[in-house]
Amino acid sequence: MELDELRQLSEGDLRLKERETREEIFRFRLKLRTNQLSNPSGYQKARKQLARILTLIGKKSAESSQAKAAEQASDA
Repeated sequence: MELDELRQLSEGDLRLKERETREEIFRFRLKLRTNQLSNPSGYQKARKQLARILTLIGKKSAESSQAKAAEQASDA
């Protein structure tokens, strides 16, 4: 999935994608340890994908907390 497509997703969808990617990394790691992994680049791609997803989740949660703080400041 491209970065632009990830940016379009909501925070809940990103959490779901994070869980799926973590499971994928687990399966890659298992295959790697049992010498059944034929394409090691998939493991690296999945790890990078997880890093992108976690970065976007952090940005979205920071944006939402800033919006809440601004909303509270305007109410006061």
